[in-house]
Amino acid sequence: MAALGGIEKQPRGFSLLLLVAVAIPAFWYAWAIYSDFTRGTRFLGSDPIKEAEHAYGAWTLRFLILTLAITPLRQWTGWNWLAKHRRTLGLTAFTYGVLHLGVWMILDVQLIIDDLVGWDVVWTDITKRPFITIGMLALLLMLPLALTSTKKMIARLGKKWRPLHRLIYVVAVLGLVHFWMAVKLDIREPAVYAAIVAALFGWRAIDARRRKAAATA
Repeated sequence: MAALGGIEKQPRGFSLLLLVAVAIPAFWYAWAIYSDFTRGTRFLGSDPIKEAEHAYGAWTLRFLILTLAITPLRQWTGWNWLAKHRRTLGLTAFTYGVLHLGVWMILDVQLIIDDLVGWDVVWTDITKRPFITIGMLALLLMLPLALTSTKKMIARLGKKWRPLHRLIYVVAVLGLVHFWMAVKLDIREPAVYAAIVAALFGWRAIDARRRKAAATA
């Protein structure tokens, strides 16, 4: 596939700009929750905990999609320097997933770790509510991806690293299902994400077939 051309080298300061950009939503929602509860503001509406919980989950899925989009973007634009930011986006997705879980467990369920208060509710929700079970499974599958994203782990795993990191496709599907089931009635947002993920999966299938044909030609 021919590249579109354009920026052949990474723009100066892009790495720092990316780190700032991916951190903004996390800090904004943390500040908004604090402000809504301590200052009486209504940045997150009448239910700031639920709104922040939803937002962190949605950003998890967005960063997963951006991670999946890196390879096609590289091929379409010729910006090969994008490859080194795949890890940043993947780790960001995992971080937002942890924030999503944290808001649910600590602020929504009001889990108190020292006194083991709320653990029964957490366990019941995980085992009895399918969309939470699916969401927890998606986050657990992201854990080995996050732990093996360093250069040292890539070198240690060798050829095993790439098959392991294909779990991101499973995680993306589970995340979509979790989101779709969580919103219940208004499925417009998860439907948009599902369409994008389907397009990315379709592109990867076509690209894999093209590479196989080229290798056997």
